[in-house]
Amino acid sequence: MTREQIKQELTKIFRTTFEEPAVEAREEMTAQDVKGWNSVTHIDMVCEVEDRFGVRFNTSEIAGLGNVGQLVAIIESRLP
Repeated sequence: MTREQIKQELTKIFRTTFEEPAVEAREEMTAQDVKGWNSVTHIDMVCEVEDRFGVRFNTSEIAGLGNVGQLVAIIESRLP
């Protein structure tokens, strides 16, 4: 799966989780860029990402996410 394909899947997850139909996953995007991205929806998003991609994150990875690009990199490193 390419970085672009991962971002396409993340876009679908973000649109549903944050209830923002126009949001697009961009590498530089942070939680501050998305209306509705708060601590609760962050956990919902992480759970959905884990399910969709079949990966698991540890607590330090979740806490250390600074932008979507970092999330994409972690997902990419765990996919076959």
